[in-house]
Amino acid sequence: MSLSALVDLHLHTTASDGQLSPTRLVDMLAARGLRVAAITDHDTTAGMEEALQAAHRYPALTIIPGVELSTDVPGGEIHLLGYLSNYNDPHLQDALRRFREGREVRGRRIVEKLAELGMPIEWERVRELAGDGAVGRPHVARAMVEKGYVSQIPEAFTKYIGRDGPAYVERLKLTPEEAVRLVVETGGLPVLAHPAEVAELDTVLVSLKAAGLVGMEVYYAQYPAPKRSRLAEAARRHDLLPCGGSDYHAFGTPEEAAPGDLGPPLELAEELMRRVGMRLPTRGQ
Repeated sequence: MSLSALVDLHLHTTASDGQLSPTRLVDMLAARGLRVAAITDHDTTAGMEEALQAAHRYPALTIIPGVELSTDVPGGEIHLLGYLSNYNDPHLQDALRRFREGREVRGRRIVEKLAELGMPIEWERVRELAGDGAVGRPHVARAMVEKGYVSQIPEAFTKYIGRDGPAYVERLKLTPEEAVRLVVETGGLPVLAHPAEVAELDTVLVSLKAAGLVGMEVYYAQYPAPKRSRLAEAARRHDLLPCGGSDYHAFGTPEEAAPGDLGPPLELAEELMRRVGMRLPTRGQ
């Protein structure tokens, strides 16, 4: 199988809103020949133990522990990836617990709003779809698909539960600078996720770098080459590591990129791992 990349630094599992368990995702990564991958579930590291255990079967594959944090800015939000040297840090885990509780409250309120719009779904079904993971809007969207209110998950976001939708509900979030500092304080490396959606990017990067930002996504699989080139130039201007990956959830939609479709070079992954105190195994190790 021919891949464009051996590295993917943005992946989700059933611990948040992905559709593959940590074990199944790791099996897929190994089968596709990846060398380095970061699991970055939303507001949780609950899948990390399982993922790391599964990776023991694949000596050529290194898993970097990570997390994705949603942060609040006027009129929108910014997502931060944290690559973690100690994902069990008590301060980090306490913050993530509070964020997950906020997701639960927000999820219930979205369900209430959908009922008011004539699209009732059962909260119990949303919770069931989330399994042991943190409740997210994709779980609500899947329940809407099951009921026939929308045909696909993206439609649910576009029409109803996205930021401009009639059933959207805010939840507890940090500011971007607070999220960067949280990751730094727990020994991790904060990286700006899908930056093409960020308004006034250069201004934001100056502020976030002052707070401790070390990288930004450039090799983001959903961006076309010209956009990636502009982001690469921004990363150079601000002296940030050019990270990236597929943002894979296993939603099964035609437009979804798969792990290994696009990612940063192996040398970037080695630098990232060096900074979090990890080492890339040699081939055949």
